[in-house]
Amino acid sequence: MVKIVETSVRDGHQSLFATRMTTEEVVKLCEIYDKVGYHAIEVWGGATFDSCMRFLNEDPWERLRAVRKVCKNTKLQMLFRGQNILGYRHYSDDVVDMFCKKSIENGIDIIRVFDALNDVRNLKQAVMSTKKYGGECQIALSYTTSPVHTVEYYVNLAKEIEKLGADSLCIKDMAGVLTPTDATELITALKKNTKLPIELHSHCTAGICEMTYTAAIKAGVDIIDTSMSPLSNGTAQPSTQAMANAFKGTEYDPKLNFEYIHKAEPIVTEIVNKYVKNGLLSPKSFQINPNILTYQVPGGMLSNMIKQLTDQGAMDKYEEVLREIPKVRKDMGYPPLVTPLSQMVGTQSVLNILNGERYKMCAKEIKDYLHGKYGKSPAPVDEEIKKKIIGDDEVITCRPADLLKPEFEELKEKYKDIARCDEDVLSLALFEAVATEFLTKKYNPQPEVETEEFDMYI
Repeated sequence: MVKIVETSVRDGHQSLFATRMTTEEVVKLCEIYDKVGYHAIEVWGGATFDSCMRFLNEDPWERLRAVRKVCKNTKLQMLFRGQNILGYRHYSDDVVDMFCKKSIENGIDIIRVFDALNDVRNLKQAVMSTKKYGGECQIALSYTTSPVHTVEYYVNLAKEIEKLGADSLCIKDMAGVLTPTDATELITALKKNTKLPIELHSHCTAGICEMTYTAAIKAGVDIIDTSMSPLSNGTAQPSTQAMANAFKGTEYDPKLNFEYIHKAEPIVTEIVNKYVKNGLLSPKSFQINPNILTYQVPGGMLSNMIKQLTDQGAMDKYEEVLREIPKVRKDMGYPPLVTPLSQMVGTQSVLNILNGERYKMCAKEIKDYLHGKYGKSPAPVDEEIKKKIIGDDEVITCRPADLLKPEFEELKEKYKDIARCDEDVLSLALFEAVATEFLTKKYNPQPEVETEEFDMYI
């Protein structure tokens, strides 16, 4: 029997329409999902936290509590970027610890932790804190391909992860580039070398995901991530209904309750239609792009790059930039193209082409990366390129968070006028400007000013 994690209320709408599903919609679906028989429902983390406050004027902590209230039978899961938590920089250990504590207290059962560089040092605090507060910790391998990202590399990484105390292991294929053949080889090797349950997370962007899932299941994968149709396929995960039906009656049958799946389907369809109508969900999100297998570019990174080129009136440079991405990635030591490294490599590739000279101009984040502030690169960085960008600057070799002083109590004092609980302080720690505006409006709502229409030409 293969188990299924439902992703539509987190990664499904994050991948397809920029994480704009409202709390009301999420709760409405989760109340039904709770009776389907999933291993877990992914409901939180990733970009949901930021989007709630920034675009929806909703409190992400209130969303989590509301979902927990209607989910009595099913574990709730979240995505957590290790020392980055849900933000884009490294946070101090006390903030990571408190975030794990409050996530579990507010309803999370499983925290999936990953690091963009697969630097195990950046995972340790999140793993320790998750276990300390009674949560299940799943560590994800950020999957990519390169001369250094071999099966042996991932097996050694899995052994380190098992020693850290993880409860399960996830292969996180954020770009959807894992092929059926490679999945068979990788999962077979991992099953031989670790006792941890293995979950596979991928995307349909390249058009091969269902075949990869099938190969992975036959190779012994324990859990797969799927998304309820029509919030599936394209840049999201494979269809829950399709995968469940494909293996129905076999030894891999996930045994989902289709009575409740059918109850959820019209609600999901209504939600999808709403976001197509308001323009947030583009039909392009459902298109497949097999070229991703060549360029190894995740869908989100591709759309970000297209926007940058469009804004600069340089879409004629699109193919040139695509060819530059693998070169920049090689220069940087083959980092996996996942947040925040995907945005950094993509932006640098655009700058290299538009400036007509490689590394003439560099983003601050690339400089920070070369200074070691994100962790250790999978392979050595090109020394010539590094010298051109940061000269003879000192590069840190310790765990980056070791250089950070505790932040939580300082932020608590700084924002004592608007933070009414520890959860508010954590929101401020991660997204200070956005949370300041959100919490100020939440706790000090301004009355609407009555206006009277008049003819300005009288």
